[in-house]
Amino acid sequence: MNIPFSPPDITQAEIDEVVDTLKSGWITTGPKTKLFEQKIAEYCNTSKAVCLNSATACMEMTLRLLGIGPGDEVITSAYTYSASASVIHHVGAKIIMVDTAKDSFHIDYDAVANAITEKTKAIIPVDIAGAMCDYDKIFDVVNNKKELFRASNKIQESIGRVAIIADGAHSIGATYKGRMSGEVADFTSFSFHAVKNLTTAEGGAVTWKDIPGIDNEEIYKEYMLLTLHGQSKDALAKTKLGSWEYDIVAPNYKCNMTDIMASIGLVQFERYPEILKRRKEIIDKYTNALESVNIQVLKHYNNNYESSGHLYLTRLTGKDEEFRNSVIEKMAERGIATNVHYKPLPLLSAYKNLGFKIEDYPNAYAMYKNEITLPLHTLLTDDEVSYVAYGLKEIIKKS
Repeated sequence: MNIPFSPPDITQAEIDEVVDTLKSGWITTGPKTKLFEQKIAEYCNTSKAVCLNSATACMEMTLRLLGIGPGDEVITSAYTYSASASVIHHVGAKIIMVDTAKDSFHIDYDAVANAITEKTKAIIPVDIAGAMCDYDKIFDVVNNKKELFRASNKIQESIGRVAIIADGAHSIGATYKGRMSGEVADFTSFSFHAVKNLTTAEGGAVTWKDIPGIDNEEIYKEYMLLTLHGQSKDALAKTKLGSWEYDIVAPNYKCNMTDIMASIGLVQFERYPEILKRRKEIIDKYTNALESVNIQVLKHYNNNYESSGHLYLTRLTGKDEEFRNSVIEKMAERGIATNVHYKPLPLLSAYKNLGFKIEDYPNAYAMYKNEITLPLHTLLTDDEVSYVAYGLKEIIKKS
């Protein structure tokens, strides 16, 4: 067999919707992007959503919306992809990186509490693999540190504490204590990259909880200004008769979603309940098949949360990097593509150059050194799932 790691699940329905968009004469940000935003907001039980060209842009523009910049600090996890930290650097704030909890892929909540200072403006927790963080603990931490918080703009003042900006790149469709990802943190950014559960090829969306005293429409307008050059009207508004006139109110950024991207997302969104159902089936099949092997698996479902089932993370108990890498090679020889999620940020040159050292993050390194991610996508057949699980078991037993 030849089993790819994470190909996009695109049907004729997505293709037809893209063709419809191409024929419509409106291919950049327009009616389909606005409709996609509405559907995301309804799905997440929020008042509004904004669609952009990546989850990275969503997180960075949220930091800018909150007025976070030089002199500020933002906390995030050492165990994540670069985007969770790079956006902090982009706005000129200081990256405060904390370890994961022992034997956990999630951020250490006690370490977060210890890292908060008067300069802390936000925390970016990571919903890794689609399993949401323990947000009650995070809210307890920031509420218990309110006396340290120093607001520097109107939205920060209205929130009244350190803001929680969830990196929900993996977690659209996930729930935490019965609430949807998108309505739990203050702001949540989703990714619709090609390898994600729900794709628009590239793309992302940000949702937010209602903030007392702040008009959601004003937040939406500010996102539009931030992401369309600071232009006072978008292209759709300018098509109205006699409405060509516009202003540039700030020298801002360009990271909007197009209607071509949104048209893929609209169909994916209609299919999403079945996509989530199939991912859960695959997770259950893997977990049952691997019970007899000495590995640890990220739990996707428990009393507090239901995952979106984005990645199937395993750890080869008691093994090291060399053993893990040999298993990856042997799986590849069988035609099975696997991956590693993630290399902790202090192992990467960019963050080494910023002064981070992996020795300061022993728990994150322990999670990484024997982690293997199995293919998990909706193009997998039951036979292929069994083949992957059997191959991993056989390789481990023979090693």
